[in-house]
Amino acid sequence: MNWKKRILKTVSYILVAALASAATLFVWGARQESDKLTELQQVIDHYFVGEADMEYARDVAAAALVDGLGDQWSYYIPASEMSAHQEYKENSTVAIGVNIAVREDNTGIDILGVTMGGAADVAGILPGDILIKVDGASVAGMNLDQVTSLVYGEEGAELTVSVLRNGEEMSFRLKRQKITVAAGKMLTDDIGLIRINNFNSGCEEETLAAIEQLQKQGAKKLIFDVRNNPGGYVSEMIDVLDHLLPEGVLFRQEDHLGNKSEEKSNESCVKMPMAVLVNGDSYSAAEFFAAVLQEYEWASVVGEKTSGKGYYQLTINLSDGSAVNLSSGKYFTPDGVNLTEAGGLTPDHVVTLDAETAGKIAVGGVLPQNDPQIQAAIAQLQGK
Repeated sequence: MNWKKRILKTVSYILVAALASAATLFVWGARQESDKLTELQQVIDHYFVGEADMEYARDVAAAALVDGLGDQWSYYIPASEMSAHQEYKENSTVAIGVNIAVREDNTGIDILGVTMGGAADVAGILPGDILIKVDGASVAGMNLDQVTSLVYGEEGAELTVSVLRNGEEMSFRLKRQKITVAAGKMLTDDIGLIRINNFNSGCEEETLAAIEQLQKQGAKKLIFDVRNNPGGYVSEMIDVLDHLLPEGVLFRQEDHLGNKSEEKSNESCVKMPMAVLVNGDSYSAAEFFAAVLQEYEWASVVGEKTSGKGYYQLTINLSDGSAVNLSSGKYFTPDGVNLTEAGGLTPDHVVTLDAETAGKIAVGGVLPQNDPQIQAAIAQLQGK
């Protein structure tokens, strides 16, 4: 090797060493002042040669950090999604209460299911109807976003929808309303059904109103349907249980610091035979609701084993408008059972469904008379 090559090689080693040392010093300095994510952010800002949406990158990093906890119930909420998240928690979505899909031939919109107690249900629209017009305008050829923009709107505003049922066109005048949290209907002369969609804001008020309404209509027995119910606020669930059950412990919890507490009901209660419907998509407050009624021997539980969610979460707002929904404590039934440790709640009467039927029930696409689990609950109550 000649002297020029030696010099060039030596210079190259020096440059590489200098760059490595500079990078090490930069990272070391960042490490002294902040955590790994901030350190990595500084490295990217200093060295990355490409262009990137760093706000998106930070959201992805934050979500990954929460996912890395290994807790399926904890999740990150970007600032851009906080409004929708809060709207859901407050049950403030305004719609007519249908689940829809574009028909394969693009001639209309299939109504897959109807929300019990929603505007469409009250008007008489049924699963299986085909939506063809909104306020006289054909929906043929429209996509879901276009149709949704027609049926969603200001609360209380009216619209006319036209559907095909067995080839016959029928029109219904509807009033847009907030999605119903809980609603009731009579199934037989003396059995009422109350569907609880979630335990978010308004659940207690609407559930108690449904109970009162059904009692006025002659209900002597009640079925509560919390299948596909994702849970919600513990306070709403406790208030409903307090109304139903006699004096005693309703809820035990232990927070992340080890502090224990419990909630109790008063002596007033609703004395009538009851059943609760559950499935594998009954989560958190929904399965706890069924478990407490089961432990008190106040209701029989019908359906399929629940999910087994025994942690409760807090939504903690972050400085940039985002938030984290973080598991921060455990809850226990009055008998001290944690549903995660128990692997879920096992019904008193197991009634399994095939995937197709379960899917239709999840979107409100099965009428009570065709629902095997509702019919099983009716049979249990009629024997009492």
